[in-house]
Amino acid sequence: MPLSHSNNPLGKKTLYTSHYQPHLLYSIPRKNKRESMSVNQTLPFQGKDIWNAYELSWLNAKGKPVVAGAEFIIPSESPYLIESKSFKLYLNSFNNTLFDSTTAVESFLIRDLSAAAKAPVIVTLTPLDQAPTTIHQQFTGISLDKLDIACDIYSPHPDYLKIEDTKVTETLYSDLLKSNCPVTSQPDWGSLLITYTGRKIQHEGLLKYIISFRNHHEFHEQCVERIFMDIMHNCSPQKLLVYARYTRRGGLDINPYRANYDAVVENVRLWRQ
Repeated sequence: MPLSHSNNPLGKKTLYTSHYQPHLLYSIPRKNKRESMSVNQTLPFQGKDIWNAYELSWLNAKGKPVVAGAEFIIPSESPYLIESKSFKLYLNSFNNTLFDSTTAVESFLIRDLSAAAKAPVIVTLTPLDQAPTTIHQQFTGISLDKLDIACDIYSPHPDYLKIEDTKVTETLYSDLLKSNCPVTSQPDWGSLLITYTGRKIQHEGLLKYIISFRNHHEFHEQCVERIFMDIMHNCSPQKLLVYARYTRRGGLDINPYRANYDAVVENVRLWRQ
């Protein structure tokens, strides 16, 4: 069922503000949801939430509009995640605000987002003439999506996760991840990459498990952490990386990853994004 946050801008009539308003950012504690997954203060994973913004604009000192792309990296150890609609409204508040330089815009973004997350946030602005031109069709690895399986459970079902005796290192992915916003129930569509070393995870069961999130209500970051914890608990891999790239909404896409080692992922745009 959708959550209720009395101060949350989600699900309410929206007043779009086009002048700088940092108070629009709405922070959500990670702690409560993590406790429900048996995650304590000593995190069993590391990782980041990678956000990409495609609708960022402001005015230069002469009042001329400037547009840019932006990457925001929020560490998983931050006490708070930032709710996406509030993030969008905050970025909109730059639209009619004068800034002396791109560096000044970055400074404001770093200050405000770090305050909201209660941890250092990395911000990178990219002019359009320097934007990357490569779009990847899908993740690289073994696709699970052509497996011929029957599905009838659409809430997270970790009992699907089974292992075999063979030890492997493999990278698997699926484009069938779907969950729902816990406040508005809007669908969140994503692609999921899983890289692990350990006893082989049965592919059919893993795909059914991924599909079982279809009617689940949880934020992107929480879904990735739940998937990570369920795989660790049921399959006990020595190494595990779970990385989701969600489709864009309101000019923002969210791409969390969690790993039990010092993993490095590329912020590559998939075709669906």
